[in-house]
Amino acid sequence: MKIVFDLDGTICFSGRPLSPNMIQALEFLESHGFNIVFASARPIRDLLPILPVHMRHYPMVGGNGAFVAAEGKLISISPFDKETLEQLIPLIMKVEAEYLMDGRWDYAYSGEDTHLIRRNLDPEGKARNLPYDQLNEIVKMVVLRCLDSDQLHEELQKLPVVTYMHGSEDIIDISPRGVSKWTGLQALGVRPQEFIAFGNDANDISMFQQAIHSICVGEHPELGQMASEQVMNVEELVIEKIRELASSRTL
Repeated sequence: MKIVFDLDGTICFSGRPLSPNMIQALEFLESHGFNIVFASARPIRDLLPILPVHMRHYPMVGGNGAFVAAEGKLISISPFDKETLEQLIPLIMKVEAEYLMDGRWDYAYSGEDTHLIRRNLDPEGKARNLPYDQLNEIVKMVVLRCLDSDQLHEELQKLPVVTYMHGSEDIIDISPRGVSKWTGLQALGVRPQEFIAFGNDANDISMFQQAIHSICVGEHPELGQMASEQVMNVEELVIEKIRELASSRTL
């Protein structure tokens, strides 16, 4: 059985790497026959540093489905097409947004150095911060803040994009239309009703809809309604739930 984990706010907290106790819980899962997949809003570049080295070759989905990697290699990306960017970029500039735009590996960042996103951005210093027009592809955008959020929301609804609001951080994730964690999982060969999912936010809805069993970590009204069960976003309780699943579903 495959088991898919969102990362931030689900099994790692405050942007920190997986804790030793969480790593042990995941290894306990593996010892009971589970195959682990990671699915995060982070691009692969920023997903890898929060994992222990021996888990960096695991199948993973990044950028809410825009990046797919396996065996330590990026196997596919889903960038914005030229026509969408020709509408999206002027909109971002019009509302004077502070942003993060992710390319295949490098990025363009215009926000403050103190922003939480910046603190978690390329922590190993392996990428370049370039002007956005020097990125070969733009795969994902995050709007950190802007002058007119109402106008931005209204205009984004007219474009072929998918948006996710992160209320606790007051940011907007923007991905190409048709991209989701579930499409990324499909690219890894994951099939409906053949996996368990852990998540905590709206960007996990697509995989919860396809999972045979799902666990919502913390309080999220929409995700919680469709989850098989819910657990508080306290690391010790999440670990307890992981161990409970492993012990009850030896494969």
